[in-house]
Amino acid sequence: MTIPGWPDGLGLVLHDTIDSTNEEARLLAAQNVTPPLWIMARAQTKGRGRRGREWISEPGNLFATLLVAESGARAAELGFAASLAVGDVVEDFARTARVSLKWPNDVLLDGAKVAGILQETLPRDLLAIGIGVNLSHHPYATEFPAISLKSAVGNAPEPDAALAKLARSMAAWYETWRSSGFAPLREAWLKRAEGLGKGLRARLAHDEIDGVFETLDQDGALMLRRADRTLMRITAGDVFPDSLSPRGRGLGGG
Repeated sequence: MTIPGWPDGLGLVLHDTIDSTNEEARLLAAQNVTPPLWIMARAQTKGRGRRGREWISEPGNLFATLLVAESGARAAELGFAASLAVGDVVEDFARTARVSLKWPNDVLLDGAKVAGILQETLPRDLLAIGIGVNLSHHPYATEFPAISLKSAVGNAPEPDAALAKLARSMAAWYETWRSSGFAPLREAWLKRAEGLGKGLRARLAHDEIDGVFETLDQDGALMLRRADRTLMRITAGDVFPDSLSPRGRGLGGG
């Protein structure tokens, strides 16, 4: 089964309803499928985001996972490739809105979250890159504001059309990464970075740190300039502009 405009050389598995596309990728990895392979679902019953958070999975949105043969520390750089690819797609369908990228793996539309990415390493040196895009629906009362394409510009593409564009863009960024390394991805990501040069709060495993988002290092870690002028390297966490930080708004955990 395929969809119009699907790129040559990429596998595709379509489902009406499954628990999550990343879990399906895990099952297929155990069955010795041949990557690269995209998995898409019309609906998910147990969609999830980073740190085990629930990902609201209403029909009409895009839920997909790319299964690729990559492993090791550098595989994490593909999260930036995925962010850039999703940004391309959102920009194509929302040309009057502002699209930006929020570290480490969110895509924003007019400053609100329209898409998220979840990477998971799998057996056989495989990597699952799960992508959720709010095409027609978005959750409310979230810690970080959310939005959908439909609410932003009045209409939304069908998930099939969005996935075909995403697969083509991701293939292009993936080839750039394989041929030229992380540097061109880092440069392109920084051009779209949300909050670059501005104050933010980083929520780490056991602390919250304030500073100014100065740049990404050569591995994609966020470099935060503290008030004492020291530069802190952050490899994992959630970040918020000062105006939306949980401490500033009196909100609890994620």
